[in-house]
Amino acid sequence: MTASRTLSATPTKPGAAVLIMLTAMFVFTANDTVGKWLTSSYSISQLVLFRGIVGLLILAPLLRRVGAKALFDVERPWIMLLRAVLTMVDTFAFYYAVSYLPLADVMTYFLAAPIYVAAFAPLVLGEHVGWRRWSAIALGFAGVLVALEPSGAMFTLPALASIVGSMAYGFMLLSARTLKGTPGITLIFWQTAASAIVGTLLAPFYWAPPQLGDIPALCTLGILGMLAHVLVNWAFKLADASVVAPLQYTQLFWAIVFGWFVFGDFPSPAKFIGAGLIIAAGLYIFFRERSLNRRMPDAVVEGLGNSGKRLLTTETENQL
Repeated sequence: MTASRTLSATPTKPGAAVLIMLTAMFVFTANDTVGKWLTSSYSISQLVLFRGIVGLLILAPLLRRVGAKALFDVERPWIMLLRAVLTMVDTFAFYYAVSYLPLADVMTYFLAAPIYVAAFAPLVLGEHVGWRRWSAIALGFAGVLVALEPSGAMFTLPALASIVGSMAYGFMLLSARTLKGTPGITLIFWQTAASAIVGTLLAPFYWAPPQLGDIPALCTLGILGMLAHVLVNWAFKLADASVVAPLQYTQLFWAIVFGWFVFGDFPSPAKFIGAGLIIAAGLYIFFRERSLNRRMPDAVVEGLGNSGKRLLTTETENQL
């Protein structure tokens, strides 16, 4: 990751950054809405295939500029392979979950990704986590349990898929800590290439001929995703992470809006309470990390602090 170069820059236009970040969250959620709509007609592998191919086409001009050496000269290839696998687990789990659950429900579970990162950072990275952050982690896990609405049927396959997907995303963020010297374009290329490769291998077994009217929507999965990444990157260049990163929780608001108006879904009270606990825990961890980093004379703030935490999509803040 090259986030340190972006985040160490002097913030210049925080107002513009806020508007750009809010737009990015809207675009991301719109893309998720399109994906949920398409899961009723096409297999997940087809969606992954279209997303990967369109993404690579959009990246092509940048790939020509950086050259093949930057893409294949990877410092830790096994970690890069692991990231690709985790990306696929995250993606397939998300699409599977939204094909059965309301978009806002799935988004609530995925909001817990930074909580998992904080919880596993001591084990994976050997980092120290104090009692305050452990308390926030416990609060976040409690929020997940509340959102699951405890009952005999709480652990449904779609709900479990959401949790597995968010954990895969969290571990992908953790892996970024070991690839700090890898160019951002390399990271996003291999994640996008993984979608194209896995989709190519699996889609023929679950192929449904695309309807002419659905092709624009299928292509949208790659177009809107890349557009949102660009907007996130732009926002982080214009303002400090403490201004921009918390705005990613607005994805839940848009997930509720799109879910209600497009699919007729509305979250239960338990989902609202659980999401509130998760967001509170995530924000505390974020600002706690920021506070600790300011006390370190040589610290470089990278997104959500020294354990590499990101709120949802900030892992891509400097990938384009």
